[in-house]
Amino acid sequence: MKKHIPLRLFFVTLLLAGFGQACTDLEEELYSSIDGDSFLSSEAELIAALGAAYTNLYPLAGNGNIYSLQEVTSDEIVVPTRGNDWNDGGNWRRLHLHTYGPEDDRIRDSWNFLFQGINTCNRLVFQFEKVEVENKAAILSELKALRALFYWWALDTYGRVPIITQFDVPADFAPPNNTRQEVYDFCINELESNIGNLSKSNDATTYGRMNYWAAKMLLAKLYLNSEVYTGKTEWPAARDAAKEIYESGLFDLEPDYFSNFAVNNGGSAEAILAIPYDKVFAPGFNLAQMTLHYGSQNTYNLQEQPWNGFCTLEEFYNSYEDNDARKGSFLVGQQFSSTGEPILDDGAEPTDPDGPPLNFTPEINELGPNALRQAGARIGKFEYELGGTQHMSNDFPIFRYADAVLMYAEALWRINPNDGQALMLVNMIRERAQVDPFAELTAENLLAERGRELFSEIHRRTDQIRFGTYNDAWWEKPADPSDHVNIFPIPQNQLDNNQNLTQNPNY
Repeated sequence: MKKHIPLRLFFVTLLLAGFGQACTDLEEELYSSIDGDSFLSSEAELIAALGAAYTNLYPLAGNGNIYSLQEVTSDEIVVPTRGNDWNDGGNWRRLHLHTYGPEDDRIRDSWNFLFQGINTCNRLVFQFEKVEVENKAAILSELKALRALFYWWALDTYGRVPIITQFDVPADFAPPNNTRQEVYDFCINELESNIGNLSKSNDATTYGRMNYWAAKMLLAKLYLNSEVYTGKTEWPAARDAAKEIYESGLFDLEPDYFSNFAVNNGGSAEAILAIPYDKVFAPGFNLAQMTLHYGSQNTYNLQEQPWNGFCTLEEFYNSYEDNDARKGSFLVGQQFSSTGEPILDDGAEPTDPDGPPLNFTPEINELGPNALRQAGARIGKFEYELGGTQHMSNDFPIFRYADAVLMYAEALWRINPNDGQALMLVNMIRERAQVDPFAELTAENLLAERGRELFSEIHRRTDQIRFGTYNDAWWEKPADPSDHVNIFPIPQNQLDNNQNLTQNPNY
């Protein structure tokens, strides 16, 4: 798919105008001292400053963040320990085994990611409220909707987190946990109070931003998972939110599934909210490095050697029918260089001329410490750019239309398991994948279809918890003795720095 040039130019313009601190690694406090009267004097200047909030999304798809929490704790992605590679103090094995604790790096780093995003939104709201600029209300509503996105991830992962909406707080500010119900209610209220001010356009001016449809998608997510978050179901509300997206006429399924994940995917008809990554101006998407073998550098002529980490569980790989077009989301079998020559690997040197052929096997011999270097189907869903750097330019879909279709179907099915439209919607997705339609919908095949369609898009853990399978046993992981692992622990450094915070139960 040809990426629409205006989309990229629009966002890069924001990057250059207002996102500069991410590119130069300046301190967060840079903007806090700017005089609103002298700088924020027009709508264009507010939009430029707004860019700072969106740069906080860039770490999302790296290996130390929410991507890892959502994927490596699920049944679809694992990071085996291959000798000295990917040991990291056992962090990756603990994520897979659900034995994570408050000292784990991924737990700490993901919390920091979320609250840095929240803090930047709070700072900009504080600054913008002081100025009188045309369309200020719409920009403030966009910021609050973006803040609700960060809070949804915090609600989903940590449960009981502090609700902080102020930026001008005293030095000794130490907020306590809010309940999960309170965080849920806050997200719902913020979105419902502000969605009316958000643009309903779906074009270059709203791409990568929290417009009306992105906020509606977030509402659908919250309502669909309401029983997990609050103990009360909200299926009709989830149905109505997803239905509005489905019936808007602004989105459609791409005929080619993989065009959604191409290097130039900015024109995708399925994009509801995406992070417009760019290897120069918007770095942080490192999937090629995270999953590919060292020798794969020669397959794609990459400028840096990959790290040979993330791969797919064999059972999840085998959940795809052989004729499912989406099975192309994985790299398996003999690997070749860009010139067609076999890549060899003796276990010590990536291209030893005396080594055996590099062959990715769906089977993984063990979780660690001696997983084979070639073991595991690799993530090939996103196109890898020939000659690429460690930062990819593929836009990452936070919310995609196919997900909205499946959520609409699920909400209908939850209300009435025999709903014919629900079955039709799921079979739309399967038709695009070139597999036979389901005769009926069950919890098992609906969850499996969501997994096949949304693999590696940071939805799997949330889906497994909603469908009640997150605590089951799978490869190398026993069944969880307690469901307290369904939310992560509050990081220990946060507890140490804030005596008003309390740990989540059973950690």
